[in-house]
Amino acid sequence: MRWLSKEKWRPRLATVVVAILIVVMALPLVGLFFFRLYENQLIRQTEGELIAQGAVIAAVYADAVRAAGIAPERLGTPISADPARDNNYPYQPIEPQLDLASDNVMPSRPAAVPATADPDFAAIGAKLDGILDEAQKTTLAGFRLLDPHGVVIAGGGEVGQSFVAVEEVRQALAGAYASELRLRIPDQPPPPLYSVSRGTKVRVFVALPVELDGRVAGVVYMSRTPNNIVKHLYGERGKVTLAAIAILGGTLLIALVFIRTVSRPIYALIERTKRIAAGDREAMRPLAHHGTREMAALSAAFLDMAQKLQARSDSIQTFATHVSHELKSPLTAIQGAAELLRDSGGTMDETERRRFSNNIVTDAGRLNLLVRRLLELARAENLAPSGESTTIGAVLALLPVDARLEVRVESGSDIGLGISGENLAIVLANLIDNSARHGAKQVTVGAEKAGERVALHVDDDGGGISAANRARIFEPFFTTRREAGGTGMGLGIVLALLKAHDGTITLVDSERGARFEINLPVA
Repeated sequence: MRWLSKEKWRPRLATVVVAILIVVMALPLVGLFFFRLYENQLIRQTEGELIAQGAVIAAVYADAVRAAGIAPERLGTPISADPARDNNYPYQPIEPQLDLASDNVMPSRPAAVPATADPDFAAIGAKLDGILDEAQKTTLAGFRLLDPHGVVIAGGGEVGQSFVAVEEVRQALAGAYASELRLRIPDQPPPPLYSVSRGTKVRVFVALPVELDGRVAGVVYMSRTPNNIVKHLYGERGKVTLAAIAILGGTLLIALVFIRTVSRPIYALIERTKRIAAGDREAMRPLAHHGTREMAALSAAFLDMAQKLQARSDSIQTFATHVSHELKSPLTAIQGAAELLRDSGGTMDETERRRFSNNIVTDAGRLNLLVRRLLELARAENLAPSGESTTIGAVLALLPVDARLEVRVESGSDIGLGISGENLAIVLANLIDNSARHGAKQVTVGAEKAGERVALHVDDDGGGISAANRARIFEPFFTTRREAGGTGMGLGIVLALLKAHDGTITLVDSERGARFEINLPVA
């Protein structure tokens, strides 16, 4: 039965599992797109290294200019005082400034233009050119030493050409440190993995002014391609492939474990549910594979519920069969007597007419009694505990005196019982009535407390219950007094009332008469 006109969409378990596995597999790939953070760190690291290398070269160059005795007026632009720098004197730290995320990447460096260098500065550059070449072999950085007018005096094949048109060089000639990210012109095709990296396409350019006597004596112009993690991964592609295989294998292992421990038992339980709903009693058995402890508990709880529902269904079916049988007999007798009265045509004498009429009244009374007892049984089976309590003494005081026998309390008359006085009165009244109808002259009632439970016993001195009938006395409609008007439902009502209050009733062996033991919680 569908309780909603439109079923809410819910993803299948397999869909959720596949989605989780895809996310797990994609995590390493998604990590590639977060390399920019690391690449930015690599760029700043490269800039910092160039600053350190340039500071050494600038110190050597400044010492060479000083030794050459070049007059201050031949130097470049005066450097204005910087309060922040002066406060840190004699330290002049330069922090890396480039940011791959926010700085614009400039076009490739403009080509140098022909120019003429000052002979004195050119002589100094010639002396330092070999030093720059040796440093480049180790650092892989490009070094250019510029005079105060931006003309290259050492480094590379551009000696005697001017970089004054380059933005970072122009700023350095004005006395300010400058750095730029420029597009890199590779000398060989990039590896395929470079397509996910931005840092591989740039080159770091640093222009460091050389200060001497408050003026710009020249510029150390350096460049280098930053280290790149993608290049490293490409160089380690064998290990990367093994890592990818390990990730794929781990994902498949997770999928296998999940399918075996969760997915397969759930689908098996669903299939088992459908079979049980279709009436297949063979399906009421444990699953072949539970996977996890929780799934085993779920399966056990489900099977327990299914077995109880099946037992309930069987009980209802049996009960319905008994009810139809019990009602059919008096109905058949009433119908037969009515038909005889109808078809007699006035030939039936008064005695016979009265006998058939009495039969109809008797059978109708039995039907009425059966219906009332059925209603009492239904109320008892659907009774919810009220939380009330009572004692044996209080209940027996409510019962009318039965002239057929004597009721005596043996012990425990004041022990509190976890059942209402009205319901316990119904229980004792049925048991006492059964004792009287089986020839008992005395009924003894007693109670004894045992922990959180109370054990009651009801004994009589009647004829007792035969061995053949002992196993059937709690079955609905079973009675040995059908001719005397017995319905066989009294003990069924007693049993239902006690179950509703977490109680039990059993027939135990007795030397004389019948003995019932009732177990109830303490009030």
